[in-house]
Amino acid sequence: MKFVFKSTGILLLSGAIVISGCSGGSGDSNNTDQAVDFNKTGLPIVEETISLKMVSPKAALAPEYSEMEIFKRLEEETNVNIEWENIPDTDFAEKKNLLLASGNLPDAFYGAGFSDYELINYGEDGTIIPLEELIEQYAPNLKALLDRRPDIKTSITAPDGHIYGLPSWEENNLGTNPFFHVINKKWLDKLGLSMPKTLDEYTEALVAFKTQDPNGNGKADEIPLSFMHMQWCMDIAGMFGAFGLPDNLEHRIVRDGKVIFTATQPEYKEALKYFHEKWYKQGLIDPESFTQDAAQYLAKGKTTDETLGSYIWWEKEEVVGPERAQDYELLAPLIGPDGSQTIGRSNGGGPGRGAFVITKENQNPEITMRWIDQQYEPYMAAQIHWGPLDVVFEKDENGKLVNLPLPDGTSAGEFRQKVAPGTGGPGVITNEDFGKVVDMEPRAQQRAKDLEKYYDPYMEKENYPSIFFEPEELDNINKIETELIKYVNTERGKFIVDGGIDEQWDRYVETLEKMGLNELMEIYQNALDRYNANLNNNNN
Repeated sequence: MKFVFKSTGILLLSGAIVISGCSGGSGDSNNTDQAVDFNKTGLPIVEETISLKMVSPKAALAPEYSEMEIFKRLEEETNVNIEWENIPDTDFAEKKNLLLASGNLPDAFYGAGFSDYELINYGEDGTIIPLEELIEQYAPNLKALLDRRPDIKTSITAPDGHIYGLPSWEENNLGTNPFFHVINKKWLDKLGLSMPKTLDEYTEALVAFKTQDPNGNGKADEIPLSFMHMQWCMDIAGMFGAFGLPDNLEHRIVRDGKVIFTATQPEYKEALKYFHEKWYKQGLIDPESFTQDAAQYLAKGKTTDETLGSYIWWEKEEVVGPERAQDYELLAPLIGPDGSQTIGRSNGGGPGRGAFVITKENQNPEITMRWIDQQYEPYMAAQIHWGPLDVVFEKDENGKLVNLPLPDGTSAGEFRQKVAPGTGGPGVITNEDFGKVVDMEPRAQQRAKDLEKYYDPYMEKENYPSIFFEPEELDNINKIETELIKYVNTERGKFIVDGGIDEQWDRYVETLEKMGLNELMEIYQNALDRYNANLNNNNN
């Protein structure tokens, strides 16, 4: 019996699909004028090896993907050879845009990092193809995931109803609060101070750090508090929670389904007044906090004499080193003047939806979808993200992937670059997979424990999810938000350093309204309402 699929030129014969290849934009002789025995299920995917061209970013320490063990194993299992064009990740966005503009397209972009704007626009003009029918027919692993998790399906579905890019996600909730607040416990003990619980007690500790020579070298070289203004995981945004309204890098939170712009609220104003009067005027804030880069910041934790009293970072050890880290402890959210004690919940946090796209030049989208679907099987997804079995993992008696010891002299982050595509690669590891399919890395396990102990009890209940905006909404957001946030962040720094917030507050708010703040918040609110409605529909 023969079925003809006109859209793809597929003939189904006796359980195997014979794909009649045609010459196309890939320029690959292996894909030209060939009949391929394609297995819709099972492995290998094709009886005779076929090649696909893919473009992907590559981390600095990573080998070419053709030399990476995980991809060698995939080729052996599937008979699909990938002709990789690896581009250094620092140059990838620019090179990707040049390829898209020139029309010199591969069969697919892997670890593609396509933005929502790119997914929508290149999807609408046909540069990349919709994937939902291919998922339905040829991606049982991904289909099962989307059926089980309608929230993921909602997140990756464009406003026009199509899926143009595939997800990448490690659902470990480790980024719910990026701002780990650290204090020098050794100095507190030396000065006879308790671990601060309130904002004022913390301020008293900073004053003591500045004035009482806790490192004992007879020099006024102590830095009471250092951070990086408005930078990921290094900012003081979490401390705004002591005034009842935590901040974040977007200045946007959600409470009871309502979107709030934090940087015009009275709590935000009170926080900035406190930081200026109590901290900056007393010399407790490192003045370089508003200009330093990460290298300068990290160096302050590793001076010969211990000079850093308090800081914010993703983890203690990276700033001060593993040996000195024992002198420091994490601080829970501080209790503010009115008794508030809260920490923000980061926005987004859902799956990336542009990790893999198939272009219009691809003559074998069914084979491509079957190949990428292997990476949505949970055990393979874990290996794509962290590295292969017998290199990074071994299986324990329950069949769970557990971490092997790292090679001597290699950090987990460095080793991961060498053996796996990493976080930007396709594949989803859900919460239920952790502890069942795969163990978290040791440093991730520690972070999870720290979040549970110090921050989760005080965390905001809602956040702004990763929403797929309409094209017109994206245009308006791009038109308004960049300059508006730049202005807010500049004024935030000025208010902390120079003060004058009471006199200048009304002017500041009026300027934001003229820049389109109300229109911007209306877009975010409407999109959130639509997202919640779609999520409810998918759940039903």
